[in-house]
Amino acid sequence: MAALIGVLPGDGIGTEVVDQALRVIDAIVRRGGHAFELRRGLIGGAAIDATGKAFPAATRQLALQADAVLLGAVGGPKWSDPAARERPEQGLLDLRAAMGVYANVRPVRTHPSLYEASPLKADRLRGVDILVIRELTGGIYFGTKQRDADSASDLCSYTRAEIERVLRVAATMARRRRGRVTSVDKANVLETSRLWRSVANELFAREFPELQLEHLLVDAAAMHLLSRPADFDVMVTENMFGDILTDEASMLAGSMGMLPSASLDGQGRGLYEPIHGSAPDIAGQGIANPCGTILSVALLLRHSLGLEAEAARIERAVYEVLDSGLRTRDIATGGVAAVGTAAMGDAIVARLNA
Repeated sequence: MAALIGVLPGDGIGTEVVDQALRVIDAIVRRGGHAFELRRGLIGGAAIDATGKAFPAATRQLALQADAVLLGAVGGPKWSDPAARERPEQGLLDLRAAMGVYANVRPVRTHPSLYEASPLKADRLRGVDILVIRELTGGIYFGTKQRDADSASDLCSYTRAEIERVLRVAATMARRRRGRVTSVDKANVLETSRLWRSVANELFAREFPELQLEHLLVDAAAMHLLSRPADFDVMVTENMFGDILTDEASMLAGSMGMLPSASLDGQGRGLYEPIHGSAPDIAGQGIANPCGTILSVALLLRHSLGLEAEAARIERAVYEVLDSGLRTRDIATGGVAAVGTAAMGDAIVARLNA
């Protein structure tokens, strides 16, 4: 039976970069003889316009049936009214909750050909290979929210079970890497972080004694990500901290447009998307960087479909194209002429077909 891949382009540049990712999937199918069923759905602002809901019932059904879901991005100024009953971002949160994808995996690797695209000096970028594991379905984003004319509150809560399961993902992946895990919290202030740290110490002592576990406060982690990024191996943290730290870490790779992500449910199903947003300021101009979305396809093949060789081929093709000097606008430096979204997709597909 063909694997079912749900395709949710979303809003803004999401549709543009997903189009290039689908071309890469087609190239993999043609070369490898694989059979995938691709089925499109609506989410975010596009879904609000069409159905009145950011996460309509048909999309929920598709997400629950699919072996994996490829997502573009959601949101834009058209739907940004804070008083609106339906907002695109809620569709994304509902999608994650419906799929039960609690562990967001974001690889952050530097590549010599992109050192100049980063605001950091090259000597800080050499050897950077970080795997950030972000808890995705708990914390302040999903807590009870209250607001009146003069006050507002957002509840941040975590259970032992929620913390343990994401820590196990981080530890399991660290076993296949360099064996070091950095757990990031704010245990000097927050009770949720004190529980997080306590659970981490207990779990690693009991189940992963061979791994090296360190704890960092989130403010220190933000600083050390820029001052000594090559020292990190696997980093694991709660939802909001992970959201912020991975956006910061994208600058190590040169651009948010370069970074993929995988959100996993622990059973092999996953949601795959670039870490960037819908970028309404450049939507429709054909200049967005599709590499993060294409690299997300590699993660999809690896984690949900078990196609490691095909995943590695995609990653190799992306970096060979970058080594050849081709650049989209977000990573073009030193007067290098930038190419558009489709041209970057052309080059990657040609490399896959070579």
